[in-house]
Amino acid sequence: MKKQQSKLVVFQEKEIRRIWQNDEWWFVVVDVIEVLSGSTKPRDYWYRLKKRVADSSEVELSTNCRHFKMKASDGKIRKAECANTEHIFRIIQSIPSPKAEPFKRWLAKVGYERVKEIENPELAAERARQLYRELGYAEEWIEMRMKSIEIRGQLTDEWKQRDVKEGLEYAILTAEISRATFGMTPKEYKEHKGLKRENLRDHMTNLELIFTMLGEEGTRKEAIDSDAQGLVENEQAAKKGGKAAGKALDAYEEETNKKVVTDQNYLNQIESAKQKKLKAD
Repeated sequence: MKKQQSKLVVFQEKEIRRIWQNDEWWFVVVDVIEVLSGSTKPRDYWYRLKKRVADSSEVELSTNCRHFKMKASDGKIRKAECANTEHIFRIIQSIPSPKAEPFKRWLAKVGYERVKEIENPELAAERARQLYRELGYAEEWIEMRMKSIEIRGQLTDEWKQRDVKEGLEYAILTAEISRATFGMTPKEYKEHKGLKRENLRDHMTNLELIFTMLGEEGTRKEAIDSDAQGLVENEQAAKKGGKAAGKALDAYEEETNKKVVTDQNYLNQIESAKQKKLKAD
């Protein structure tokens, strides 16, 4: 379990408390309620909202909420009911307030776009390309990154068919590939690059992406050839696929006298692109 980090975000000049827990943000529900409903008694509003939704649809809005210790307005530490991003959107959909309408329209738009992308996957790929362009990435890097996404998708599809469970087991296998290829797990790799919550692959160089793809494609081929089933057998395939990529990496470094793994990241580039976009808007 990762160390908790509490922070404030400001929306419409009001503070919303949030906490980073288990690799995702959790928001204090009553803070969001206060901002979007305009209620002077957000706790009472939240109680009535839960009751109304439960009575009308038998959905319990609190089911996916968790309690974390947060600093209150009086400076004291108290437990607060929190929801992650997905569930906070569900709560927002239930708030009958004009202030919540922009969020609801945005959610509807995003939902429509995702349905279209399911019908035509090329739309999702183009959306990703455009996002990377806006963040200042070069076209050559973007194409490499898109290929790495494709290779990763093919590998996880294979895992799914071979009785590997999403989540923890995917993470275990990914760590094995990375360790065998680069000599470090993704967590260690992120620390090496000075990253925290960022996506590691979005901060890899072209060469790093190439050897990442080699390890994952090698793992997929090995799983097929050995007909690996379940976590244990696929773990062996991951080690073999990663090891082969690691040998190729060593050969490249010996031949060129250049290191593949770097501490380079794109944090400054991304932040600069975001600030530029804010000024343009």
